[in-house]
Order: sequence, then C-alpha cells, then structure tokens
Amino acid sequence: MAITIKSSREIELMREAGRLLSLVHDELAKLIRPGLSTKEIDRVCEEIIRSYGCTPNFLHYQGYPASVCVSVNEEVVHGIPKESRIIQEGDIVSLDMGLIYQGYHSDAARTHAVGKISDEAQKLIDVTRQSFYEGIKMARAGMHLHDISNAIAGYVAPYGYGIVKALVGHGIGTRLHEDPQIPNFAQHKRGPKLRPGMTLAIEPMINMGTDEVEWLNDDWTVVSADHSLSAHYENTILITEGEPEILTLGTIP
Repeated sequence: MAITIKSSREIELMREAGRLLSLVHDELAKLIRPGLSTKEIDRVCEEIIRSYGCTPNFLHYQGYPASVCVSVNEEVVHGIPKESRIIQEGDIVSLDMGLIYQGYHSDAARTHAVGKISDEAQKLIDVTRQSFYEGIKMARAGMHLHDISNAIAGYVAPYGYGIVKALVGHGIGTRLHEDPQIPNFAQHKRGPKLRPGMTLAIEPMINMGTDEVEWLNDDWTVVSADHSLSAHYENTILITEGEPEILTLGTIP
C-alpha cells in the first residue's frame, strides 16, 4: 500500500480544490426542492464546477455519465441523474461529487431533506453525519487508519443501523481514488499509521435497515437490499501535526 504524502504546495492545491467543492455543495443545497429532476441537479452542478475553472471528476469516470451522483431514499450511492426522476416532498437525497483543480481532486457528499421529512429519516441523516465527526477524532498523526473505522462503527452500532461494507472511503490526491481504502465498519487490524500530509476521503454510508446492498441494472446505482432509507456523508480531510483539517466543509452541513 503506497499512501501519498502531499508536499506543502500540493496541500495548498488540495485546499483550493476542497474550498471550491464546498461552494458547489452550498449552491446545490439551496436548489433542492420538491418537483426538481435529478438531471437538473446534475446540469447545475456541472455548470458551477466549470464556472470555477475546474473539471467534474465524476463525469466519465469509469464510464459514469454525470457530474454528480444523485441518490434518493433507498439509493445508497451512484444514482444516475435522469429527467424522469423527480424528487418529492419527504424524500432524502444524497449528493456525492468532486472536482479537479490544477490536477488535484476533492470529493464530498451530503444527504439533504426534501421539504418536511420523517423524524426517523432526519435521525438517520444526523447519525450518519455525526459518525463522520466521531471518526475524524481519530484522524491524527500517530493514530492508525482503522482507528477511524472503529470510531465510526462504534458510534453507529447502538442505533441498530446497517453500516455498508461493500463500499468504503479512500485516499485522494492527483487521482480520485488512491490508497488506502477506509472501511466504515469495525476492523481487527489497526492498519497503517497516519502521517501529516495524508489526504483522505472519509465517507460513512449508513442504511436504516440491513447493511447489505444491491446494484441495479444500470450497473451503477447501489440500493439497500431491503429498500430501507440510506444516508451518506463525506469530506476530504488532511492529516496534520494536530487536529485534522476538513478541506471540503462549506457553510451548509
């Protein structure tokens, strides 16, 4: 496993890639409303990313046809935007996207409420988001990678939710997916030691029911196997000499 350590110059580029992506997320969060097609979200996303002089890193990645993954309700990740998919009052919608700034990638995801949602759905969103923050308490130089995994899992477990095991977080830098893989579920081995200059995409994906998932016939969209609601929260972070730095955090959580 070769985990890249970023130079001070690379860190500045990663910071700017993250800052710009946080602005895109903030703009799209304001757009979410009943009656909107998922394809319109994708159109706006690509337009904003390109307006910043950046490239959508999801577009055409391994054949993916859009700039943002729009996953609704039981869709865990990689939902393909469509004109025919209209979001409704009470839905929850996960937006997962990234961009390339001067050769460096950022990646972040948020799950949004569409209008008024159930208390159970809101709790799932809140627990998923907080599990990320519990995980990064361990994201410090000298700790080990799987300390992050175990902290996420330890926080989620008492709620009885399913922690998706088929999909994990990852390193990030000049490529969207770099070493290491970062599970969100409990690990027995500690994994590699964390060092300043590592940049990681931490992304818990949590189902209200089972942890099992299935792929739809489009070969992209992942859904919970029992069709229970699913939430996703992700940021690109930097390991420092002290507290981890969240590179993709905007004004709207």
